[in-house]
Amino acid sequence: MSNKALVVIDIQNDITKHYRDIIDSINAAIDWAVDLGMTVIYIKHNNLSPGTRTFKPDTKGAELAPELKVVSDHIFIKTKANSLTSRDFSEYIQENGIDEFYITGADATACVKSTCFNMTKAGYAVHVISDCVTSYDLKKIPDMLTYYADKGCEVRTLAEYKKGDL
Repeated sequence: MSNKALVVIDIQNDITKHYRDIIDSINAAIDWAVDLGMTVIYIKHNNLSPGTRTFKPDTKGAELAPELKVVSDHIFIKTKANSLTSRDFSEYIQENGIDEFYITGADATACVKSTCFNMTKAGYAVHVISDCVTSYDLKKIPDMLTYYADKGCEVRTLAEYKKGDL
């Protein structure tokens, strides 16, 4: 039996474009995951590049968005697109035997893409909740959903996951 987690990627104050369009869906996914006894994990991006203006550590922009429902203290910091590059996150999932992930968050063309690719490459089961991901460029989302499926991710809406058996 697999150990499942819902992962919320980079829903932070500096993701100002389009995250509000999916925040209610992400919060509904969090409720769904909690009801099923899944671990809920939050990933925050910290940008360490000199001169950066977004996701600077210890700033309001790097904080989780205030509308986001936070139901656990499983909050991990990454400094690269791939969430698995966070040593704390990688150690946590390994120590807890988590091997199946339901992915939500931003950005579909960057951090979500890199995380999904690297998780499937590492042999994890990855599910992308299609109505719980967004991008700075919404026109790219259909292509990204196809990309995730082509890389071995299951892609469904939250409603489809809710009515299906896990």
